[in-house]
Amino acid sequence: MKRILFSCVLTLCISFTYATSLYDILDGKLKSNTIPMPRTMADGENYTLMVNNNAVIKYSYKNGKMVDTIFAIRRLKNSPIKSFDGYEISPDELKVMVYTNVKPQSKWGFTANYYIYDTRQETLESLSEGGPQEMPLFSPNSRYIAFSRNNNLFLYKLDFHTETAITTDGQVGSIINGTPDWVQEQVFKTRRYYTWSADSKQLAFVKFNETDVPEYTFPIYNSNVDKNEMSLYPTFKKIKYTKPGENISKLSVCVYDEFYKSIKTMKLPDADKDFYIPRILFTSSPDQLAIYKLNRNQNVLDLIVANSRSTLCNIILKQEDKRYIDYRLVASTRFLTDNQSFIALSDQDGYRHAYLYDMTGIMKKQLTKGNWDITEVYAYDESKKNLYYQSSETSALQRDGYIMDNKGKKTRITDGRGTHHLTFNANYTYYTDQFSSLEKPTAFILKSVNNATSRELGNNDSLLAKVKAMNLPKKELFNITTAENIKLNGWMIKPSNFDSNTKYPVVCLINCNTLKQNVLDTWNYGWENALANEGYVVVSVDTRGTDGRGAEFGKSTHGQPAVVEAKELADLAKYMGSKSFIDKDKMALIGFKYGGMVALTAMNSGDKLFKVAIVVNPITDLRLYNATFAERYLRNAKENFRGYEQTSTILNAEKAEGKILIMHCTAEPNEQVQHSMQYVNKLQSTNKIVDLQLFVDKSIENMDNSSRNRMYNQIINYLHKSL
Repeated sequence: MKRILFSCVLTLCISFTYATSLYDILDGKLKSNTIPMPRTMADGENYTLMVNNNAVIKYSYKNGKMVDTIFAIRRLKNSPIKSFDGYEISPDELKVMVYTNVKPQSKWGFTANYYIYDTRQETLESLSEGGPQEMPLFSPNSRYIAFSRNNNLFLYKLDFHTETAITTDGQVGSIINGTPDWVQEQVFKTRRYYTWSADSKQLAFVKFNETDVPEYTFPIYNSNVDKNEMSLYPTFKKIKYTKPGENISKLSVCVYDEFYKSIKTMKLPDADKDFYIPRILFTSSPDQLAIYKLNRNQNVLDLIVANSRSTLCNIILKQEDKRYIDYRLVASTRFLTDNQSFIALSDQDGYRHAYLYDMTGIMKKQLTKGNWDITEVYAYDESKKNLYYQSSETSALQRDGYIMDNKGKKTRITDGRGTHHLTFNANYTYYTDQFSSLEKPTAFILKSVNNATSRELGNNDSLLAKVKAMNLPKKELFNITTAENIKLNGWMIKPSNFDSNTKYPVVCLINCNTLKQNVLDTWNYGWENALANEGYVVVSVDTRGTDGRGAEFGKSTHGQPAVVEAKELADLAKYMGSKSFIDKDKMALIGFKYGGMVALTAMNSGDKLFKVAIVVNPITDLRLYNATFAERYLRNAKENFRGYEQTSTILNAEKAEGKILIMHCTAEPNEQVQHSMQYVNKLQSTNKIVDLQLFVDKSIENMDNSSRNRMYNQIINYLHKSL
């Protein structure tokens, strides 16, 4: 009896310890805190910081000492605000724009109330009285501010304190000016689609016409939940949502002339066909507008230069790929101030590198070379002709900062360990290094390029003590070689009380995003660390399709999304099964979103390597998903119907083996609950059983703490019951 009682108490203690660790992790207690990042001033010698949400202070790069107070609420006699959430300084550094009352507008955007502080007049005035604003943008001469509101664009003249509507045709469900439609924002991950000319006389913007885009409607079952009342009838939410083969938004590029108060539409080539515009930007010439145009199949990218006054367009650079063009290339384009050349990224030699072109699109020089990818371009110093960038050269597991000079000499300015994200000052003499590794939580270090200065701005070392107090195991890096002789990087977490003589079940976590790496030498203590202490060996690998290892590795999933990854998970299972401390008959998969599609594909393979799959908001058939993502890998559904059939987990559901738990948020706008419902329906038609758990009126993005904790607890309980 005493032994039974002791066993029960021990079990309760272990469960309580796990739950406490899990909730602490989910609540962000092991997440690195950020600090206000230094923002360079034009002289390159000083930077600014927001302090206590009520002041903007000027500091010296050289010694870190305070130089001046640029703006402080306490200095105002009758301030309309008591604090602010962020700020921008005008190009001439005479005005400070602060904002408060932030409300998320979309995944990448928010509205707020903006105020303008005049450093000479020492006055603080509202940007607009017409309602909250979104993404205000100073003109280069600091005389104007353009901003978005309710699908329209507006112009505020700082000299006269007047507001003018640039567009008036914006309408929900029809016309959007300067901001993207829902699907393209999700996929291209950018919100602002307007930009100023160098002389501040013109504002270019993209107009999205989504009138003919189909709507997706989903119910909200408890619309009166805030009133603590039962909803007798569900309400319905609608979003414009293009699925493969359906209509996408019609795009046009427009230019507003401030002097003539007129709008002209650029004459894009093949404007009658479907296409995307990942980015627009003016060159150094006031009348030259650069437009990146990506065809619907996303395998042809045109760089177009439009004369913003005549509206005539000319393709100066065309990139084509037998699979797809990585849209992220466009973010690194730099047009030089001499207006004779520009720098752009391309993976034309198999890896993502920087190239120098003249303004006709002729390549003058390949700036970087090697079997590694540039992962970000930080800056280009035109006077010294130095390129500053981040790359995976040291290892696909790491990110370092480099300088490449005009003679091709390359200098690594970070230490070759972990992950570094750099931010440079105006004259490239100082930079802030945001660094972390598996062993080191995020630290922020200000350095000079010549190594004369190194000063820590902040760290998260207190997290190390929290990890130790929770008795959390750490990630160990490893690699495997697949049946196709492909080397894959992975991490493994063993229980803190790991015993090599014990056989442990395995839980494999699958990356939920294509392109993005899950295995990096960076600080990341997640729920998987607490999961390992429940008696599992937790693993994850970066299969093909992820970033940092060249075009062939990254784009190999084209035409067979989820299929390639599922095969490589089988290789992982065989590798783990060969270990003496692994119970090869007890292996599980956990996948969110796209990772759920990979997990279900693996369960359909017939290999019977995995006993359990738990999928959250899974994509079950790319015909049900957004067209921009699906067509990148499978082309238009009308052109490649067979490809969609072959990758469908719904059509192949009768092959499913093992126990499957599907968890889905009913109000998820992208990975819609329709995916799971159709999958469950197909399983039922073949007399197969699947477990289903719904989170009513929730989405992954807006899930409250109690729902999120409950979801992860149910995942753990299902593993305990099924393995």
